[in-house]
Amino acid sequence: MRRLLTSLTFTFVLFLLIPTEQLQAQIDREAGNQISTRSEVIAERGMVATSQPLATQVGLQILRNGGNAIDAAIGANAAMGLMEPTGNGIGGDLFAIIWHEESGQLYALNASGRSPRGLSYDRLMEILDEKGANSIPAYDLLSVSVPGAVDGWFEMHERFGSADMSDILSEPIWYAENGFPVSEAISASWRGSARFLSNQPGAFEETFTIDGRGPEKGEIFRNPDLGNTFRLLAEQGRDAFYRGEIAEKIDAWMRENDGYLRYEDFDQHRSEWVEPKTVNYRGYDVYQVGGNVQGTAVLQMLNILEGFDLAETGFGTAETLHLMIEAKKIAFEDRAKHYADPDFQDVPYEVLLSKEYAAERRELIGERARRDLTTGVDVLEDGDTIYLTTADSEGNMVSLIQSNFRGMGTGFVVPGTGFSFQNRGELFSLDPNHPNVYAPGKRPFHTIIPGFVMKDGEPIMSFGNMGGAYQPIGHVSILTNVIDFGMNIQQAGDAFRWEHSGSTQPTDDLDDKLTNSGLVSIESGVDFGVVRKLRQMGHNIQIGGSFFGRFQAIMRDHEHGVYFGASESRVDGQAAGY
Repeated sequence: MRRLLTSLTFTFVLFLLIPTEQLQAQIDREAGNQISTRSEVIAERGMVATSQPLATQVGLQILRNGGNAIDAAIGANAAMGLMEPTGNGIGGDLFAIIWHEESGQLYALNASGRSPRGLSYDRLMEILDEKGANSIPAYDLLSVSVPGAVDGWFEMHERFGSADMSDILSEPIWYAENGFPVSEAISASWRGSARFLSNQPGAFEETFTIDGRGPEKGEIFRNPDLGNTFRLLAEQGRDAFYRGEIAEKIDAWMRENDGYLRYEDFDQHRSEWVEPKTVNYRGYDVYQVGGNVQGTAVLQMLNILEGFDLAETGFGTAETLHLMIEAKKIAFEDRAKHYADPDFQDVPYEVLLSKEYAAERRELIGERARRDLTTGVDVLEDGDTIYLTTADSEGNMVSLIQSNFRGMGTGFVVPGTGFSFQNRGELFSLDPNHPNVYAPGKRPFHTIIPGFVMKDGEPIMSFGNMGGAYQPIGHVSILTNVIDFGMNIQQAGDAFRWEHSGSTQPTDDLDDKLTNSGLVSIESGVDFGVVRKLRQMGHNIQIGGSFFGRFQAIMRDHEHGVYFGASESRVDGQAAGY
């Protein structure tokens, strides 16, 4: 007994001697070990990775039944919209990068929706003036743009799918009608959203709550209205959503509630196959979707960082983190000024993605944190999303991201449909000279970005993470963890993360610029000596206190003919193969 008391006393004394922030680092680290919490999943015939284990199993079952990676991605996404409505759903948009083995080509799909064609810029400004608002409100019908996800599914399926859509949606329909147990992290977000959104006009409460509250962990939840919507899609195709019963319901509800979308907006909506943007980083060709998304920032950051020997400065050091933070700040000033719907604005990719421009911008990085930055070319900090990836026995791989933007979106639910509308329209600028300024029939700026990596003409990795403006940081962190620091893909996702906020936004005025160093948040796995040194370099640092995204990836090993899968260990994610 005396020995036990002595041991406890010694432990308590050590507890008191540990600096507060370092102690917090030991307490709040969800992922545990700094580098890895579990092994990669390895399989030969197929792999699926999502942030909800049951959705992963839906995708895997489609592969087992003879469907391909494209079919599995659609089925898993449908299940995710049901099971993780706090991050996605068919009221939102979708982007995908697909490696098609038979054609030996990489394809990118922009399945984002457009603003109401009948709402002019002048009328929008009048409405905002009446509301006393100086930006588009997040939880207002002004922020609702046409949902593009469903059209994205059918575009992918028509071009590359192999299974019948009725088979692809059969499991999501079953879960919608019979119920599924809500997982832990999703339950926490869901309960928070339910408290906030239950008073929105429409059928939110009857669709997304149980007795007026969000479901608890392990509680069975059903959404029969969404199941019925899925049945209509399985039986009637995309036109059920954009030209049939669903579009008609939405039009009628919008008119009754002073909304702005109309049947014609749905009827005229189309997704777009686009040429993916790419740069080479240390021998690896990294791909992103360009246009009205922030993936170009990933490529710009990599171009800047390529001029530094990160392997020499090392993972997680103050020197490496300083370089990454400054590269992010530089790229995000271009992000704020140039990324917009290419139908309305020519994005200057030939400059932004050139090695010459990167070298010029790299010179802005000194020994201390910069407080003054803007774009070098004349001319949002949150968001809930899901990322998933699939691969099949033929070699096809899909990198797919889908979102409502803010959690469960606006909370506007047309009775009988089972889904909430996104609030992507919030991300338009109101500066009439800005490339991202609001216009009728225009796609707003998007934060959601799927990633893909090729090497020597062969597909290597499909990867991505959710998390609003964090996403480019997350992509660069994963890539440098693998390429520069030699981590496997599960380690790359488990390693401690950092985030920088305070950059100029695509919703700001064109002449706005960075005027302070912003705030750097770092997960608790970081050594406190690193934090101290970064502060000495002029960075404003906090431990935790931010959102660091969620990650999934699949890597293809051509030598052994297998896939490696990884998923977010901080929350509910699962990678599974067979």
